[in-house]
Amino acid sequence: MNAMTLSPQGVEWLKHVEGERLQPYDDQTGKPIAAWVQGATVGYGHLIGRGEWDRLGGGVSLAQAEQLLHQDLQPFEQAVARSITATLSQCQFDALTILCYNIGGGNFARSSVVKMINNPRAVTTFATLEAAWKAWNRSQGKVMRGLDNRRAAEWRMYSSGAYTHW
Repeated sequence: MNAMTLSPQGVEWLKHVEGERLQPYDDQTGKPIAAWVQGATVGYGHLIGRGEWDRLGGGVSLAQAEQLLHQDLQPFEQAVARSITATLSQCQFDALTILCYNIGGGNFARSSVVKMINNPRAVTTFATLEAAWKAWNRSQGKVMRGLDNRRAAEWRMYSSGAYTHW
């Protein structure tokens, strides 16, 4: 069987949520930057590594932003494929890949979300898969309204196939 990839609909959803920024910015503040910082970001949420700054620090074209997004998605698509043993529909795979993209492959692989999908009777600290999913709503220890909204939209995608935003 061919490995699943994020569907075109999932890519468009993610692009809408991440936003298109062709000039580098600080991911924590959203402010434009002229020198590399931890969290330097460009395109559709591409974190710029220190070694990439010379190439990407002056900004990117729309085509480069698209290429970076597709390169960035591959390890997260692979992490979902490696972590999930249950059969997934395309919308479920899309939602899981988008969650993994946002929280990181390691966090995803160790998450209660993965445990509960692979074994619906798994014992976790969460009463439901939805609760486990929506618990990923903090940044630097604080509950973030934007993450609440994002998790709710991802959950709708996973549970009902609705590619809607907030």
